[in-house]
Amino acid sequence: MTTHMPIIEWESIAARDVATNGITLRVFEHGDGSPGKPPVVLCHGFPELAFSWRHQVRALAAAGYRVLVPDMRGYGGSSRPEDVDAYDALTLCADLAGLLDDIGADDAVFVGHDWGSIVVWQMASAYPERVRAVVGMSVPVTPRAPAPPLPILRSRLGDDFYIVWFQEPGVADRALSQNVRRTLVTREIYSAAWAARPDEQLPPPPWLSDEELAYYVKTFEETGFTGGLNYYRNLDRTWALTEHLDGRLIAQPSLFITGSKDPVGKFMPAHGLDRVLTDLRGHVVLDGAGHWIQQERADEVNAALLEFLAGLG
Repeated sequence: MTTHMPIIEWESIAARDVATNGITLRVFEHGDGSPGKPPVVLCHGFPELAFSWRHQVRALAAAGYRVLVPDMRGYGGSSRPEDVDAYDALTLCADLAGLLDDIGADDAVFVGHDWGSIVVWQMASAYPERVRAVVGMSVPVTPRAPAPPLPILRSRLGDDFYIVWFQEPGVADRALSQNVRRTLVTREIYSAAWAARPDEQLPPPPWLSDEELAYYVKTFEETGFTGGLNYYRNLDRTWALTEHLDGRLIAQPSLFITGSKDPVGKFMPAHGLDRVLTDLRGHVVLDGAGHWIQQERADEVNAALLEFLAGLG
């Protein structure tokens, strides 16, 4: 069961701006870290914020971990470069490497959800010496595609598939920003057809209080969605930039967590994890859970994370 968090409790967690890789990241930090325990870096996805990890921060810190939770590049209080090319996955990884440099840490455990998963899988491959262990949620790691991914997605799933629809700068940006609350509570996958329909009047899901939803709405009304959309607009560019990593396996201890009703599983099934992850220590499927698992099923996610971390020694 997920307990709603009063915003004042989240805002009591220390936040600071960290200069890294030519930008600044707004980073929420909690816990002093017990001797021998690595820092834990939590990376959110789209359309989320560091706030998405509000149920994990205190639980991990109470277990002796120093926890760092950035608003990722393009989101919230962090820098939002205008150049679309500023959002490829290797650049996002360099942001995180600089975050470790800032705290004087050689490595950390990286945990990601949604796009954050893509980034931490890439981090484990591109910066193996900086990754003690890696956890992905909702988006599995996959072997490198044989060709640029966007034409493959377009041919298989069509022009209205959300990732394809996101590609034209300005189009999805305007549609998602027109009614931010609707964008955040919709039960549908974004598309041109979704954008053309009248606004829905839906309540937030049970795991999100009105106050928590208002926190998201206020932030995205201020920032828009372009930063996060630019991650998708770099899929082919990232594919080209990571050619040198083709065939590289991830040898660090790893864990994958997903919900049995996550729609991502329909087009990105997690059947081939062990083709990339050579030390996969768990594949946790939360029965009945959807996509936003660290918020929807916080207690179970926390238990899985703490068990995995304890097993690192």
